[in-house]
Amino acid sequence: MLPFVERVIARDPGEKEFHQAVREVFESIVPVLDRHPEYRQARIIDRLVEPERVIMFRVPWMDDAGEIQINRGYRIQMNSAIGPYKGGLRFHSSVNLSILKFLAFEQVFKNALTTLPMGGGKGGSDFDPKGKSDNEVMRFCQSFMMELCRHIGPNTDVPAGDIGVGAREIGFLFGMYKRLRNEFAGILTGKGLGWGGSLIRPEATGYGAVYFAAEMLATRNQTLAGKTCLVSGSGNVAQYTVEKLLDLGAKAVTLSDSNGYIYDEEGIDREKLAFVMELKNVRRGRILEYAAKYPNAVYTPVDPTLDTNPLWNHKAECAFPSATQNEINSKDAQNLLHNGVYVISEGANMPSTLDAIHLYIDNKILYGPAKAANAGGVAVSGLEMSQNSLRLSWSREEVDGRLQNIMKSIHQASVEAAERYGDPGNYLMGANAAGFVKVANAMLDQGLV
Repeated sequence: MLPFVERVIARDPGEKEFHQAVREVFESIVPVLDRHPEYRQARIIDRLVEPERVIMFRVPWMDDAGEIQINRGYRIQMNSAIGPYKGGLRFHSSVNLSILKFLAFEQVFKNALTTLPMGGGKGGSDFDPKGKSDNEVMRFCQSFMMELCRHIGPNTDVPAGDIGVGAREIGFLFGMYKRLRNEFAGILTGKGLGWGGSLIRPEATGYGAVYFAAEMLATRNQTLAGKTCLVSGSGNVAQYTVEKLLDLGAKAVTLSDSNGYIYDEEGIDREKLAFVMELKNVRRGRILEYAAKYPNAVYTPVDPTLDTNPLWNHKAECAFPSATQNEINSKDAQNLLHNGVYVISEGANMPSTLDAIHLYIDNKILYGPAKAANAGGVAVSGLEMSQNSLRLSWSREEVDGRLQNIMKSIHQASVEAAERYGDPGNYLMGANAAGFVKVANAMLDQGLV
């Protein structure tokens, strides 16, 4: 392990997700640091792992039974060298400082890759919207925004959605900000189309992951047409990954949630996808219902005694992990490789463990790391910010075209950086190097701040 990573672990004990993210980046960019001694001299890496600001606050709210509840809110403003802080809000019981620091750290490099002027941040709460009424979610969001509003703004920090924060939550948060500050400003992305949102924003992360996979396949003169794909998750990212796979002639055969997963050998067609969208987005049900609706599909409940996820143990060519961090361990990675998977495009943030990533790279498969492959979501968030600043609304075709061009640019930057620093075909190294150099140079230009 690098001595620098050991120092981070000693300084921030117990933050295992953050340690993992730091190792993943800095183990892969040693050639960059060796070629640029000025980065070491200016202690760029030491400054990058220390957030510019960590905000932690109490969020009191009242449930429908009249009982007072207390949650903890966060905003990590990691780095603003190339633009305002930008990154989602996550509402989930697993949220803690380590998870948000890892997400904010990843966001810095992801945003740098998009070609748009955005710094990196992340936030959220250990509040879980699952099982809560609309009124309970509204009261929580309003209380959360009463503190968050002090720290965000269109030229300072522009949050978006993430796990547990969809259109409903963004609406409640925006409404409270507007009331508190008496201004209609582009301080959140993922807004409704009627009040400042952008077309393609809900679809962007899933679409972008598929576009990135298509770019990787093109380097081998292949397309997605006819490919069988494993997709995890069943939320926003997974749904639109499946939709774009259908558009490009591929077949998705799996979806999952925290209770289990479905395997549909016939493929998830548009009718089945529409059912999943209504199930998850409207009724907020469980993926088990898919197997009841379509009996040819097989449902497998989560078995906590297993050390692998059986979703990744089916024959396929492509995998799109779109659920959450560390959902693929080394045994899962071995199963993927054994079953013929040679394209992995990460829709979730850090869904593969370091051991799994090493297997991908050692086997020279087409591996699109999250900070490159899932950057489509924040890219269209950046386009939403641009539209808000211009007081314009672009067409679906224009936004989708810009998204495709951004994913092509991210792919090209990753390919070129990997070649420049001596490891051609290594998208992890290439993406990390390209994002790091852009942020590091901006930090050098701006002095010791």
